[in-house]
Order: sequence, then C-alpha cells, then structure tokens
Amino acid sequence: MALRKIVKFGEDVLRKKCRVVTAFDERLWTLLDDMRETLAAENGAGLAAPQVGVLKRAVVIDVRDNHGVIELVNPEIISCEGRQMGGEGCLSAPGEWRDVERPFRVTVKAQDRNGNEIIMTGEGMLARAFCHETDHLDGILFIDRVKPVNN
Repeated sequence: MALRKIVKFGEDVLRKKCRVVTAFDERLWTLLDDMRETLAAENGAGLAAPQVGVLKRAVVIDVRDNHGVIELVNPEIISCEGRQMGGEGCLSAPGEWRDVERPFRVTVKAQDRNGNEIIMTGEGMLARAFCHETDHLDGILFIDRVKPVNN
C-alpha cells in the first residue's frame, strides 16, 4: 500500500466523469488499498478515485461508525429520504467548509472489490458521504451544491 497525492480544486480531473470499473483485479485492489491508506492518513470521511487522479468509479468511506471502512465500486444512489443541512468539507479543498443540503437517508447499490453486488443504506453523516463521494465520480464538487444566500 502507498499514500497517493490528493488532487486539489482547480485541477481538471476533478470535473471529469469517471469510467465504470469492469476489471476487478490486482490494479483495482491496489487502488482501493492505497485510497484506504490515504484516507486514514488525511483523517478524512471519504475519498473518490478522481481525487487521487484516477478516473474510475471507486470510493472509500469511513465516517467512524459501526460500518468501518466502506469500499464502493460503481456506486449509484437508488433512493433518498428526508433532508439534512450541515457543514461539509473535502480533502481536495483543505480548510474549505460550506453548509450543504443533502438527503438524510440514502441507499446505494454498488459492487465490492471482487465485483459482488452490495446494497447499503446510511443515515446522517454516512448518507452525506455517499452523496459527496458519488458526486465526485460525475465531476460534481460539494461547492456546486451550496445554495446561494437570499438577502
């Protein structure tokens, strides 16, 4: 495993749509392992492959709950319920925090590192992380979700 350099806001790769993962092999496993290690080293809640310069639909999430580290390959949000407003940051924008509205409960369908289908539901911080990291795979940044303040 190795630490990967995190791409910062302003770099083109963060605005690109990622490719679907079709090969569940050593290269994918190395990417996921490296992303896990990088996420832990940065003390983050989530990390998407484009944040380490790789245009593949893969994310790792660790909101420090009973789920532990979650790996999602080719994730897609299949249902959302409720809403929550809260502060959100990003490892690609150190020190930048904004209030973002997200669903309170989110269900995702994805594959694990071996290609097996998984379905997970998360609430609160985990739901926020599902949305934030899935957005990264489509070139959407959390700052794009900030609603303008009405005066």
